[in-house]
Amino acid sequence: MTYVDTSVLLAQLLAEDRQPPQRLWDSTVVSSRLAEYEVWNRIHARGLGGSHGEMVRLLLSRISWLEMRPTVLARALEPWPVAVRTLDALHLASLEFLRSHRQDISLATYDDRLAAAAKRLKIPVARLH
Repeated sequence: MTYVDTSVLLAQLLAEDRQPPQRLWDSTVVSSRLAEYEVWNRIHARGLGGSHGEMVRLLLSRISWLEMRPTVLARALEPWPVAVRTLDALHLASLEFLRSHRQDISLATYDDRLAAAAKRLKIPVARLH
């Protein structure tokens, strides 16, 4: 199972220089509901709701969503072994929640700071090359 963060979703949607490999989408992909809000926020901020809306809906429909449960939110408030940004703390708390439920999970991200924090927590980071 692979947890994707917003950087991967936006790279797929916006055809950036780097895009996740097809094998990622052929596997089980999960994310926090937070990513859905982040993606729509970025799409609307760029004025792409009309041109990319259907593509966004299709991509998001392929993801198994983890709701932002009170236990996840509570974990995000606790200290981390490295300094993390607020939204990264929510993603990391979601990953830890899944691991606490014995899910074999890796993180797919293009965000170097999030990847470094995940590695400190011994969360495998997927290769996206």
